[in-house]
Amino acid sequence: MPDSSIVILVGGEAGQGLVTIGQLMAKALVRAGYEVVVSQDYQSRIRGGHNTFVIRTGLDVFHAPCDKVDILVALNAETVARHKGQLTPSGLVVADVDIDTTGLNALRVPFRTLAPKVVQDNVVALGVLGQTLCKDIGLLEQLLREQFAKKGQEVIDQNLAVLRAAYAWVKTQDHGFACLPSAPAYPAERLMLTGNEAIALGALAAGCNFCSFYPMTPGSSVALTLAEHAKFMGTVVEQAEDEIAAANMAIGAASAGGRALVPTAGGGFALMCEAVSLAGMLETPVVFVVAMRPGPATGLPTRTEQADLNLVLHAGHGEFPRAVFAPGSIAECFSLTHRAFAMAEKYQSPVFILTDQYLADSLQNAGPFNTDGLPEIPGPLLEPANPATYKRFALTADGISPRVIPGFSTALVVSDSDEHTEDGKLTEDLAVRVQMVDKRLAKGQGLAAEAVPPSLFGEEGPNGSKDVDLLLVCWGSTLGAALEARERLAEQGRSAAVLHFGQVWPLVEGQFLPRLTAAKRTVCVEGNATGQLARLIRQETGFRFRGQVLRYDGLPITAAYILRGLESIL
Repeated sequence: MPDSSIVILVGGEAGQGLVTIGQLMAKALVRAGYEVVVSQDYQSRIRGGHNTFVIRTGLDVFHAPCDKVDILVALNAETVARHKGQLTPSGLVVADVDIDTTGLNALRVPFRTLAPKVVQDNVVALGVLGQTLCKDIGLLEQLLREQFAKKGQEVIDQNLAVLRAAYAWVKTQDHGFACLPSAPAYPAERLMLTGNEAIALGALAAGCNFCSFYPMTPGSSVALTLAEHAKFMGTVVEQAEDEIAAANMAIGAASAGGRALVPTAGGGFALMCEAVSLAGMLETPVVFVVAMRPGPATGLPTRTEQADLNLVLHAGHGEFPRAVFAPGSIAECFSLTHRAFAMAEKYQSPVFILTDQYLADSLQNAGPFNTDGLPEIPGPLLEPANPATYKRFALTADGISPRVIPGFSTALVVSDSDEHTEDGKLTEDLAVRVQMVDKRLAKGQGLAAEAVPPSLFGEEGPNGSKDVDLLLVCWGSTLGAALEARERLAEQGRSAAVLHFGQVWPLVEGQFLPRLTAAKRTVCVEGNATGQLARLIRQETGFRFRGQVLRYDGLPITAAYILRGLESIL
């Protein structure tokens, strides 16, 4: 099926209000019943720099951003120069009369006539865009009322007047752009949220009641979302003085019975590695959210990449079990975060959620999350069966010792960052050392037994395995682009499927190796330069991929990018 979506790119400098335009338009489209995927591209500056807010919308379901542009809303001349090459043949430029649009199909908007104040230019652009798409002004009027509710009726009325003037002006213009198809008469109620917001909601659903963080793009909005709901949900959100303090605060909170989350990015997480090892030794459940961005060092701090898998997989000195989740959609951001807390609590070990700038900042529509079917997450004990003989690190067959919170009973709870005996006292007995290492690693067997299997998208072959011409393997946020690439390949008559890893550690080869070996050709799609998942799979199973599509320029992977990469492989 040909791509029927419409892509709107709003471009300009930070501070020009392009995010306001984009968010209000995207929210109006979702309320009207359209599908929406938003990607944001911004530079690491408070003001200035070239930023974009891209909305892909339509009635058909799609999964990822794409490279074309149908409507280019240019708040400055640089936006036209940078993106006019992406315009489709029927594309339209919306720009001020002072911006050169020679040779382009353009609506040259008299911003100074339609808006008395420069700060209202974004409302003009919103109105022009709304009328161009033939959308009911009522939705945008309601959103403006909500947007300016705290500023009083006078401000609301001024902005509504500008919106209506922009609508009326467009009706006098001949721009030749076709309207969006009619939306459903009675659209279902849906959410519009980012990946980080979905992670925060998943954490709250799991009973998260403590979050410590030091601000670092693109992980900070997880903590900010939790802070927004903190009073209602009874969650403590603490901005620490640095990343080391944030990680250690979380360990302290978890030791006292809290359910703790630490959101950060790769550079911040690098400073937390000693604390990760401490959580492993203390057998303390802490969930870390690592929102990936390009490195090394500061790298491209506001762009996207999938290059921190190795960092998270090997973070912390010594050997101890862990699980690493990599959600591929808004829904998985919610569900896998809940599962991360469940695994951390059950196996008393640090657990990690890998996301990236694209998914963290990407706005998408989603149905309301169903919390009724979520399993109850067991918490620690307040009092052991026999307080007098309680041992915090008692040796057990599965490695899981009863975790009692100190201060709620007469039981003595002793923890030590050095190697310790069953009752938590420091030891240098080498035989005990071996017992304790084996005990901690035994929990890894339980984590493997409960690992989430990769999701397969495509027709089943014999014995439930995948005997297709091409199997695209991906992890994390590359899921949407891989699914769309598969659809395009199917339109060309090619047999293709997608295998997506929403959990990248532990890897259980029985869950995926038969599918890899059954496919005629396997290609791994990743947002890094070295193929980190492909290398990990080869290390664990010996399987070697026949090809790789890698992206590491800081931009999200799209279906078109995958298809271009496949041209040199197939």
